[in-house]
Amino acid sequence: MTRVQLYYEDVKHGAELPSIIKVPTTIDLVRYCAAANDFSPIHFDEPYARARGMHSVIVQGFFKAACLGQLLTDWAGPKSWVKRIATKYQRVNVPNDPMTCRGRVLKKYMHAGDYLVEVDIWLENGQGEVTTNGQATVVLPSRLSLNEQPAE
Repeated sequence: MTRVQLYYEDVKHGAELPSIIKVPTTIDLVRYCAAANDFSPIHFDEPYARARGMHSVIVQGFFKAACLGQLLTDWAGPKSWVKRIATKYQRVNVPNDPMTCRGRVLKKYMHAGDYLVEVDIWLENGQGEVTTNGQATVVLPSRLSLNEQPAE
């Protein structure tokens, strides 16, 4: 699948990012435990999670942040990069409940030669409740800077 490149000039203040939906399974959480070397049983051991007052095992906060990171990179394209991302976990997410990642452009500006876009990001559970929110700064290429490149 070829990813489309977004350019700074294409971005409009207030624009919504195309949402993505993730439906994590307990197996996904176990895999993430291994990848992150974080084996807290609250992410894969149902009896343990229930003993801690949860209804089920819960999705890792960093897993949710990674999903929001994918939202940004899918939107921005391969020649862009996420300069900063910050998230705040407000509610738990559980396996097999769809998580919808969403975002909205807050502002765009130039700084130190970079074309920057600040984005408000959030993750909703299957009931439409915001469980995680945050902000990110994405560096995009500019068509203007492409036109300024010397010919070879």
